[in-house]
Amino acid sequence: MYRTHHCGALNLTNQGQKVKLSGWVKITREHGGMIFIDLRDRYGITQLVFDMNRNKDLCEKAKKLAREFVIQIEGEVIERINKNPEMATGDIEILVDKLDILSKSEIPPFTIEDKSDGGEELRMKYRYLDIRRNPVRKALELRHRFTKEVRNYLDSKQFIEVETPVLINSSPEGARDFLVPSRLNQGQFYALPQSPQLFKQLLMVAGLDKYFQIVKCFRDEDFRADRQPEFTQIDCEMSFVEQNDILETFEGFAKHIFKSLKNMEFEGSFPRITYEDAMNLYGSDKPDIRFGMKIHELNNLVKGKGFKVFDDAEYVGGICAENCSEYTRKQLDALIDFVKKPQIGAQGLVYVKYNTDGSLKSSVDKFYPEEELKKWAEAFNAKPGDLLLVISGKKTQSQKALNELRLEMGNQLGLRNHEVFAPLWVVDFPLLEWDEENKRFHAMHHPFTSPKLEDIALIDTDPGKVRANAYDFVINGVEVGGGSIRIHQEELQQKMFGLLGFTPEQAQAQFGYLLDAFKFGPPPHGGVAFGLDRWVAMFFGSSSIRDVIAFPKNNAGRDIMIDAPSQISQEQLNDLGISIKPLK
Repeated sequence: MYRTHHCGALNLTNQGQKVKLSGWVKITREHGGMIFIDLRDRYGITQLVFDMNRNKDLCEKAKKLAREFVIQIEGEVIERINKNPEMATGDIEILVDKLDILSKSEIPPFTIEDKSDGGEELRMKYRYLDIRRNPVRKALELRHRFTKEVRNYLDSKQFIEVETPVLINSSPEGARDFLVPSRLNQGQFYALPQSPQLFKQLLMVAGLDKYFQIVKCFRDEDFRADRQPEFTQIDCEMSFVEQNDILETFEGFAKHIFKSLKNMEFEGSFPRITYEDAMNLYGSDKPDIRFGMKIHELNNLVKGKGFKVFDDAEYVGGICAENCSEYTRKQLDALIDFVKKPQIGAQGLVYVKYNTDGSLKSSVDKFYPEEELKKWAEAFNAKPGDLLLVISGKKTQSQKALNELRLEMGNQLGLRNHEVFAPLWVVDFPLLEWDEENKRFHAMHHPFTSPKLEDIALIDTDPGKVRANAYDFVINGVEVGGGSIRIHQEELQQKMFGLLGFTPEQAQAQFGYLLDAFKFGPPPHGGVAFGLDRWVAMFFGSSSIRDVIAFPKNNAGRDIMIDAPSQISQEQLNDLGISIKPLK
């Protein structure tokens, strides 16, 4: 037995007990003939005391200890003279009688403290040391509790957890696949699944009724803070359901997660907003509704006044920032520079200050006298002290720029508190999006999404206006999950493939096993998938999913700890029948 207790367990109720502890040396201190050591394990820290007058040899041994040595001690629990209320074990310490060094440690490359001096790349290279730090350990503990509550809720609703294959065939839709060459079938490749989409539909054909899986998914795409080449999805599917059945089921799921992990309760149903309204009011299909500052269109008020920028624009719209009329010219210039960033793409920014004395001052006073600006203020429901910020250009681009400006103002005004959560559903997405370069439609979600029944007639006449029976779950401006009702009629599925440019032969070659299954009584079905990494990161108060993944990749998709991806030997390439073509 290496320990009778862990390092976060002991308190004054254990006073006088003989105990064994094992863990890592956090820090050592010498003071007045005494040596103090903070011993750390996953559960906490306990202070150890070595008394020179009591056992000189033991103290000499303790002096040889350094940071991150692994030790075992035996001793008596005593009351601490200088208590530390910040520690769970701060009322006691261990008077050590015996010390064994279980393993030694080199000097760590960074300090293993809550606030480390190691940069992210260095900490990722030595991730096993980084995990010893409280913030990383707490993130992984939160992830554990999260997945536990996922299973608890879904099990209570009669869902069955089923594992689906990891080596599958390649799909031409969505992101790029990660490919795995087959040694036994040279020249042929498996793909790693971007999601278990087709398998969960097959499970519905199989009659399993309610399926879920906490599953690894793989997408070969550019990386951001909320993306990794491999990520974890809470994948769910149900039979004999309509859209509202799924939204109600997983609204209950979300409320259970919030209550279990954040002790938060929500009254009534989550808001539901159409994709069209989300774009018009927020400029985003994943709006952050923790604050207002909705977008208002101004086309009818601003055109025909001689201001060419507005007269030539497809769209003019803006937001109202409350109590910001005192913004300085320097602050306003910074906002102009912000919206002109390439990733935002606005050509400029017009502002109107609604001063506290009731007067209005704008950057376009030459074209719009005060009586005109008052009409703008009325359209925004603005009041004295507010600031109007207006962008013009192409509609879609301008709305997206206004969304970024709205979020930036939300940050500047402290309206995006990460401890406040505002969930909602976005519904009625377009079924298709037009690819101008290739002159064809793509599925906005995936080829198996059902159109709204009332829009099916438009498939033949105006496919761009067909709405999908699809929905996204959004929290605080982050798409946490999404799903749809699936097509379960073979004729409609074939029509969808045709819209997407598949010949019948191509559809059969790519998805034949699903189409064949649909010949044997597929039930109406639909589902939803949630990004577990994103949701846990949000609960943890982080914008990066790397913070809640045990061994993440960096921004270049590399695991710098194990140095992957890496080259393989010529012998392995020969086994696979593969030759590497040099990059030009």
